[in-house]
Amino acid sequence: MTMSLTRTLLRSPAVAALTSPHGIDRYLELLHPLWTVHEVRAEVTGIRHETADVATLTLRPTDTWRGHRAGQFVQLGVEIDGVRRTRCFSISSSEHRRDAFTVTVRAHDEGLVSRHLVRAARPGTVVHLSQAEGGFTLPDPRPQRLVMVSGGSGITPVMAMLRTLVDEGYDGRVTFLHYSQRPETTIYRDELDLLAGHPSVDLTVVHTRHGGERFTPDALTALAPDAADVDAYACGPAGLVELVGEAYADGPDRLRVEYFKTSTLRPDPSTAEGTVTFARSGRSAENTGATLLEQAEAAGLSPEYGCRMGICFTCTARRREGSTRNVVTGAESSLPDEDVQLCVSTPLGDCVVDV
Repeated sequence: MTMSLTRTLLRSPAVAALTSPHGIDRYLELLHPLWTVHEVRAEVTGIRHETADVATLTLRPTDTWRGHRAGQFVQLGVEIDGVRRTRCFSISSSEHRRDAFTVTVRAHDEGLVSRHLVRAARPGTVVHLSQAEGGFTLPDPRPQRLVMVSGGSGITPVMAMLRTLVDEGYDGRVTFLHYSQRPETTIYRDELDLLAGHPSVDLTVVHTRHGGERFTPDALTALAPDAADVDAYACGPAGLVELVGEAYADGPDRLRVEYFKTSTLRPDPSTAEGTVTFARSGRSAENTGATLLEQAEAAGLSPEYGCRMGICFTCTARRREGSTRNVVTGAESSLPDEDVQLCVSTPLGDCVVDV
C-alpha cells in the first residue's frame, strides 16, 4: 500500500469515527511522535546559540506543514514536566527553505517555554506546531524600495524577510535600521556583518548602550529621505514601534508593524477603579490596572494564551460589559459584547469578561 493511499485512508470519516474523540493522531503518536495525519509536529535538528540568552532552533516539520511566508510566526508547543506549553515565535528563515525552518528564541526570565527551548532543548526534541500565521509579510510582487526598522528580538521576522529577498536575487533597495543594546547582545551579529556588504542592503546597526542614539524620525529621514513614500516594516518593543509610527503619521499608510513586547510600564493601583468580573467562572476582584490576562491569573484562573504580546489572538475573550484600553495601541473601547485580547487589554473601571 502506498504512503499516499495510507494517508487517504487514515483521513477518512470512518477512521475519524473509530478514533473519536481523541483522533487518529493520538494513536499514531504512541507508535512514533512524528507520525501524524492532521497535526503538525517537528523535530529539532540543530541549535545555534546567537548570544548568551538567544538560540536559533532548526526544525524539520512533518509533511503536514504547509510552509510559511517571511515575517509570519508559529505557535510552538513543547512538553515541560508532563504539560504541553504553547507560545508564539517568529520564523527566522527564508520562506524558500521547505525541508526545514528556524525559530530564534530569547530566554526571558519569566518565560517558561523560551527558557526551556534555549537551555534544555536538544537535537531530537519533538515539538508541536500550528501552521504559519500572521499578516506581517512582504508584498507580492516585491517593491523596488523597502525600509525596515527593528529592535532587539524584533529582528527575527525582519531577518526572515531579508533572507527571502537574498534567496530571490532581489535587485531593489532596502534601508535596514536595527537597534541593539550592545555588540555582544546583537542577534545574528556575524550575518549582519556580511549583509552590510550586500549590494541591495543599506544596513545601520545602533548600539544604544555604546553611545548610539535612540530612534527619531529625523534619524530615519537621514538614512532614507524617501522613507515616508515607500513600503516600511517595523518590529520590536512597543516604544520603538510607536516612534516609527510617528514618522509615518502624516503620510500614506505604508507602514506595517509588529510588537515584540508590550508596554513595560507597571500598573498603577492608584489609578485603577472598579471591579473585574470573570463571568464564566463566577469570580470577581478589584481592578488592579494590570491586563485582563494577568488579573485572571491572579484570581486563580488559567485562560488559554500564546504570545502574551497581542499577536496570536489565542487569549481572545468576550467583554460583556465595561471598557478596556489596548496597552499596545492605546485605543479604548466600550462596545458591548466585543472580543478583546486579554494579554494586551486593561479594564477601565467595572468590567465583565467571559472567562
